[in-house]
Amino acid sequence: MKNTVVTFREAKQKGEKLTMLTAYDYSTAKLIDEAGVNSILVGDSLGNVILGYEDTISVTMEDMIHHGAAVSRGAKNALVVIDMPFMSYQTSVYDAVVNAGRLMKEGRAGAVKLEGGAEVCPQIQAITAAGIPVVAHLGLTPQSINAFGGFKVQGKSEEAARKLIEDAKAVEEAGAFAVVLECVPAKLAELVTKEVQIPTIGIGAGNVCDGQVLVYQDMLGMFSDFTPKFVKRFANVGEVMKAAFENYCKEVQTGEFPAKEHEYAIADDVIEKLY
Repeated sequence: MKNTVVTFREAKQKGEKLTMLTAYDYSTAKLIDEAGVNSILVGDSLGNVILGYEDTISVTMEDMIHHGAAVSRGAKNALVVIDMPFMSYQTSVYDAVVNAGRLMKEGRAGAVKLEGGAEVCPQIQAITAAGIPVVAHLGLTPQSINAFGGFKVQGKSEEAARKLIEDAKAVEEAGAFAVVLECVPAKLAELVTKEVQIPTIGIGAGNVCDGQVLVYQDMLGMFSDFTPKFVKRFANVGEVMKAAFENYCKEVQTGEFPAKEHEYAIADDVIEKLY
């Protein structure tokens, strides 16, 4: 069944958990879609796991459009959400609407995601007014990593916890149809989930959220530069891939590959005429 803003809302009302995974290319998106995952996030995490940056700051609109379009071609039923990269929406409401529109038109997104609470509500209101669905993102917002002083759990003090709850209500009021909660204490995430009518999608926020999201390279053991506490490895695909690459090198070097079954034939009399 095609996943939409409406099916997300209905899932929360029915108490059905939502699933979201990242993808950045056609082949992976197709596999994730066929597995029945509700939503595919084309995250600016591609800066880390695809482009090799230390953070997401350097990711551009062109990067997001390029990878988003590839993912959208592979996803038939999953709702494709594309991240708005750093400085594509912070500069002005006008820029936010224009860039969100580009992600929809050129990246073929089903929705866009942006980081921040009350301070970006004007952008959320304007983007949704333009007919573009928005997912909000609270807690640890990677684009603000320099302001946070590193990757740290958010909302641990009373003041910070209250602000997170207020921000969740604010982005809902502004028109966001869902909100990602990243690196938030589980009990606080549970409270936020009860306080808002829109689905909460957790990543390092406990299992009471209305859904979960993970970076697929993390959950498959394909990215080893850094593994957050909240990641569970559902398979060690990285080790399988490495072993296959090593085996390929060995067989090429020994002449075992390609074998006869991998060759194309030609008639002997044709070859004889070439001498």
